[in-house]
Amino acid sequence: MRDNAHGKGVSLAAVMSLDFSMTDLPQDSLTSPSSERPTLPDRLSTDPRSPHHVAAVFQHDIGIRLNGKTLTNVEEYCISEGWVKVPAGKTRDRKGNPLLIKLKGTVESFYQ
Repeated sequence: MRDNAHGKGVSLAAVMSLDFSMTDLPQDSLTSPSSERPTLPDRLSTDPRSPHHVAAVFQHDIGIRLNGKTLTNVEEYCISEGWVKVPAGKTRDRKGNPLLIKLKGTVESFYQ
């Protein structure tokens, strides 16, 4: 940006004097993209190595109900097959991951 007669750029004082206001922006840019929630998939896993892991979903708080009871420790779920996987206490497998057990019933997922 060369706007003065000496061929130099815009001075820092000129940039500092500019007034940027949130009201000058269009309303679409004021809404955050995180306000739109992606649809919850039929099968979801918290393990990032899993093919059923969707990172965009985990930017929001989600809840899982199994047979009408809200569970807070679900590692993976499948609505169509009707199961959830939860850790079995403090038990770990040989790689250090929690040992999971499968509980069956009516599964519902929702945003909190």
